[in-house]
Amino acid sequence: MEHHIATRDQWIAARKLLLAKEKEHTSARDELNRQRRDLPWVRVEKEYVFDTATGKITLAELFDGRSQLFVKHFMMGPGAAHQCVGCSLEVDHVDGLLEHLRNQDVTYAAVARAPIEEIEAVRERMGWRFPWVSSYHSDFNYDFNVSFTAEQVASGHALYNFERAPEWAAGLEDLSGDSVFYKDESGQIFHTYSTYGRGGEEFLGIYRYLDVMPKGRSENGPYHSLGDWARPRNMYGKGGIVEGNGRYHAPPCACSIHG
Repeated sequence: MEHHIATRDQWIAARKLLLAKEKEHTSARDELNRQRRDLPWVRVEKEYVFDTATGKITLAELFDGRSQLFVKHFMMGPGAAHQCVGCSLEVDHVDGLLEHLRNQDVTYAAVARAPIEEIEAVRERMGWRFPWVSSYHSDFNYDFNVSFTAEQVASGHALYNFERAPEWAAGLEDLSGDSVFYKDESGQIFHTYSTYGRGGEEFLGIYRYLDVMPKGRSENGPYHSLGDWARPRNMYGKGGIVEGNGRYHAPPCACSIHG
């Protein structure tokens, strides 16, 4: 790996120039975050009920006594045989943060359309301890544009990331995203923010490390995304492949994608 080599004084001069740009970026980011918080809110009129390992829970109850709720829309539909590497990488960041988030009046939860029995199997395999509920008997995923009916998929009219779903998502009935909700003192719930696609990078802290490393993200494969390198954390070094849509296929997998 070749690179320009400088003296320490030359490095400091170059670093100061870059520091000025970094400070500009920080200020711009602060302003963008302010504008995010200033978005108008939408009152959630429908009562959503989810399945948990111990019974039913409403969206209001999912807040767990706090006023702010962050929902990870985990890409996992009923019968999903392949784990999404992007969703898995994102939620891997969370377990050590849960107490910090809760102390800041934030509840973190994941929601997937898969039945709760399938969700619990993945949770046990991965050792995740954040709340993860099923919207299998709910319209929640459809209403927040991360799941699509077979008719929407077949017609190409599925809407994702506020526009028609991209080509790489063709045929998929479930995708990923992140949404934020607020509950006021009277119990009213408001949808305040959602992001999809690369917007999820906001919650991938590993990129902040990789972006300052000499090799960067090393996303030089066919997808130019985390699909080039990310795997479920218990599958590194064990082979397998990832589709462009982020679904991981273990080595024993005999599906048509290997053909």
